[in-house]
Amino acid sequence: MAKPDYTAMLRALSEHHVDFIVVGGAGAVLLGAPIITFDLDIVHSTEAGNVERLLAALDSLDACHRIQGERRTRPQASPRRSSGHQLLMTCHGPLDLLGAIGRGRSYTDLIQRTVELPVADDVVVRVLAPRH
Repeated sequence: MAKPDYTAMLRALSEHHVDFIVVGGAGAVLLGAPIITFDLDIVHSTEAGNVERLLAALDSLDACHRIQGERRTRPQASPRRSSGHQLLMTCHGPLDLLGAIGRGRSYTDLIQRTVELPVADDVVVRVLAPRH
């Protein structure tokens, strides 16, 4: 696989109007940290409508589970509604879907701690801001 294209993944999520927050290494990079990350981590809203939009975005990204070996299993709705983690591979690189982080903090719990940042002319995303 070529170098991951995080902007393309974020664009697909944004174009499908998915409610999500960039966290982890990619979030740190967007906030200016001089680090390298190998995947895109997002916390997504687990509301039914958002899960449907997320699945449409994942379909456009040709996403499948990373840990399935030769089998290419596609993401389904039920795990997206949980607080668990789903490790996916897309046509643009690895994408980790997180229903919650830390001590069970969900999208709803974290949304007030985000900032909006542009990642391209046509893409603005929410990123988890560091605590002060």
